[in-house]
Amino acid sequence: MTLAENVDRDANRALRARFDDVYGQYQRLRSGLDELQTRLTELRVTERSPDGRVTAVVGARGEVIQVEVSPAAYQERDAKGLSRAITETVQRAGATAAEETRQLVATYLPGGSGPVEFLRTGDFASLLGRADAALRRGE
Repeated sequence: MTLAENVDRDANRALRARFDDVYGQYQRLRSGLDELQTRLTELRVTERSPDGRVTAVVGARGEVIQVEVSPAAYQERDAKGLSRAITETVQRAGATAAEETRQLVATYLPGGSGPVEFLRTGDFASLLGRADAALRRGE
């Protein structure tokens, strides 16, 4: 066997080992994504206004699922104050849901991955960062 054949065989073994490792990571990730989807679908965040007049429930994407206004809110006859309490409560619930979603996704995806960074920053560049870097390298 020539030296070149030996080097090629060693390189192929190393590539095969790397492929097996990456494929194993992919399989673990893929199996966890179904569970992640279920957990995201079930995620609910409930926030109450400081005075207790408003309760808001939102889902993982910050979508409003339910808003409850206590009967006491109507006795005060302060429409602007009630409106402000509803808006602030829903916004707090949405922010909490965004953070819980980010933390949940981070438990399933590698740290620093594009989707996790996007959920943290809202910057689309993080989603495309690896692809852009690969294009710059000519891969």
